Amino acid sequence: MEIDSIISTVNEVHKKADRALENRDANLYMQYFDESLKYANADASSFDKKEFAQNLEKYFKSIKDYKTSHYRIKSSFENDIFTEKIARKSVIIKPNLLVFSKKETIQTEEVYHWKNINGEWKIVAVEVVLEEKY
Repeated sequence: MEIDSIISTVNEVHKKADRALENRDANLYMQYFDESLKYANADASSFDKKEFAQNLEKYFKSIKDYKTSHYRIKSSFENDIFTEKIARKSVIIKPNLLVFSKKETIQTEEVYHWKNINGEWKIVAVEVVLEEKY
């Protein structure tokens, strides 16, 4: 498969996944991940798909708004795995006291490993290699 075709397909999945994040829809977001998912945070914690989904659901309940954007830094395709490194910026609004809110910005660099499973590109692993919050 040509890498430009893979990138085009993966870009569409990213758009849908970003919308799911912004809508705080954990169930829809998790559809883009394979059951074999291995997710590693920058703090060295790691999760399987079930644990990641539970953490995400809990996180979404604690925030009021989520905006995100990203761009691809580099990509490669070998041994049936498409690997990409992306830079992501997310702005989260959290409740603070009764009527106030607190804005938090998170910038990350993430490495995604994709595999074509039954004709559909799924994320099989994610490594958050850098995370800054301010």
